Amino acid sequence: MDLAVNHDETVVNPGNDAAIMVRTLTSEHRERWEAFVESCPEATFFHQAGWQEVLEKAFGHDTYYLYAERNGRIAGVLPLGHIRSRLFGNALISTPFCVYGGIATEDTAVFAELEAAACALADSLQVDYLEMRNREARHADWPGKDLYVTFRKAIDPDPEQNLLAIPRKQRAMVRKGIKAGLKGEFDHSTGRFYEVYAQSVRMLGTPVFSSRYFEILQRVFGENCDILTVTHNGDLVSSVMNFYFRDEVLPYYGGGTPLARGLKGNDFMYWELMRHSCERGLKVFDYGRSKQGTGSYSFKKNWGFEPAPLHYQYYLVKARDVPDISPMNPKYRLLINAWKRLPLPVTRLLGPLIARNLG
Repeated sequence: MDLAVNHDETVVNPGNDAAIMVRTLTSEHRERWEAFVESCPEATFFHQAGWQEVLEKAFGHDTYYLYAERNGRIAGVLPLGHIRSRLFGNALISTPFCVYGGIATEDTAVFAELEAAACALADSLQVDYLEMRNREARHADWPGKDLYVTFRKAIDPDPEQNLLAIPRKQRAMVRKGIKAGLKGEFDHSTGRFYEVYAQSVRMLGTPVFSSRYFEILQRVFGENCDILTVTHNGDLVSSVMNFYFRDEVLPYYGGGTPLARGLKGNDFMYWELMRHSCERGLKVFDYGRSKQGTGSYSFKKNWGFEPAPLHYQYYLVKARDVPDISPMNPKYRLLINAWKRLPLPVTRLLGPLIARNLG
């Protein structure tokens, strides 16, 4: 299969199926891409073309948003971002900073063409590896990583039933937050959220993203991105940025101040989000990705959510093994412990320079 990649207007040879053409996304076809994503059962919030703008403007990464046409109609999409880092390697990922990705199509021939195009692109870029963040195993002969799971659950139309569905011990935490007088408010700007989030990730030893990243997310996704902030007597307790796609809500970036533990601020926050989502008529609460054996994994299990494995699969180019850039890797443990001890202003200054490559 001959592959010609032009970042401005790519045309990929269709291989053995003359009815299929693979191209790269340009601005005039963005609406067609979005319409396909909205209608394709395999697509997720993270397949939307808005992420291309986010990756390019917030982080300066190159992107290759491939789509396949059959008889002039889009039949499959594959968003790809290219991250080059001396510390974390050189990778082509679908999709960086997103928990889901990979090829979205119901057509097996289209899947094969997009897969071949992505592999050819990875070869031409001479990356270490191509990573597909699949919800289901899609590449039979590719190595994978058994590390991440996702937690998804249906939202009952009755708010009281959703509360009762939370196991008793965790439900008591929610009620404690309610009794403490916690208040949830939806913010129109990222200021309070970022203050909470920066504190929270520093305590975890994780470099923080720039505030500009979250501002771009809000601008790009508009009404499909909001922020719920919890306060107690005017003091910040916790905050979460949420994404909305079809009939789903995805709490994505969240954190709490030191007040959150005693006031059960995180339990209250996620309950408030679930309650509001129920009132909006949404059907699925996507608690998102967690690493097995971590605190966030246990927290979501305690809410009555069952884990489903995520299938991150790899096409190795220059790398010999599947990458391991998890915080659980002993290679990064000293850096994480040192980061926790840095003053908050220093982490806000240095964090974005590192986090931009933690795709």
